[in-house]
Amino acid sequence: MLSALARPAGAALRRSFSTSAQNNAKVAVLGASGGIGQPLSLLLKNSPLVSRLTLYDIAHTPGVAADLSHIETRATVKGYLGPEQLPDCLKGCDVVVIPAGVPRKPGMTRDDLFNTNATIVATLTAACAQHCPEAMICIISNPDLDPARVNVPVIGGHAGKTIIPLISQCTPKVEFPQDQLTTLTGRIQEAGTEVVKAKAGAGSATLSMAYAGARFVFSLVDAMNGKEGVVECSFVKSQETDCPYFSTPLLLGKKGIEKNLGIGKVSPFEEKMIAEAIPELKASIKKGEEFVKNMK
Repeated sequence: MLSALARPAGAALRRSFSTSAQNNAKVAVLGASGGIGQPLSLLLKNSPLVSRLTLYDIAHTPGVAADLSHIETRATVKGYLGPEQLPDCLKGCDVVVIPAGVPRKPGMTRDDLFNTNATIVATLTAACAQHCPEAMICIISNPDLDPARVNVPVIGGHAGKTIIPLISQCTPKVEFPQDQLTTLTGRIQEAGTEVVKAKAGAGSATLSMAYAGARFVFSLVDAMNGKEGVVECSFVKSQETDCPYFSTPLLLGKKGIEKNLGIGKVSPFEEKMIAEAIPELKASIKKGEEFVKNMK
């Protein structure tokens, strides 16, 4: 899990994310008016890595851009509204991050959202392929020490039992009795649902996901600028399991994915979770592939 530190906003965020020699990334946020898009855009506007920030949505982006423009950072910011302005939003972008979609509400499963959100993402990525074919595309989807110093790889997928935290690979190393490990793993897997319930229908895990999205973008831009050893987990095409797509730690580089670091050594408990997740992941992937094949 990611956590924010209570410090003065400007100074804290500038210290929280590393910078590189070349700080001229042109970044677009598609879905910038939503619950994740607005705080994500705020975090990106505050980063010295970003020189141009373009915001797209079907409503309210001029207002969001005007609001962000008063923040005294170097990134220029402009809002684009509706499909006819999407090409101008994307032209020249180095990185496109997509938090677009409708949020999950209490009682809804992720499958309930699939057709709507899949159509939105498919339309936006097709536009990226046409107007900024060289850009890196980041799609946001749902995943007792000092949290800032803890690193736990989370592999697999993004829903329920397909979310597999590799606590055996945690740094610094931790150990839990099996009953506590089972409880902790379950809570990580249901973290999004926990927030949905806590917000009682008023939203989902938008703020923490915005932070996670911003962190990934900053890591990607650092790697594109030549920083070495940048590793983040992401759901990509993979040969690590029987699933054609699988989330694992990735070494990022100037051209995106430098190397898939794979699953690594896992405990018997984690090996069992991976085996149980495979059928559900295969079904979800097949559903997505069939959706794309049937698109008109």
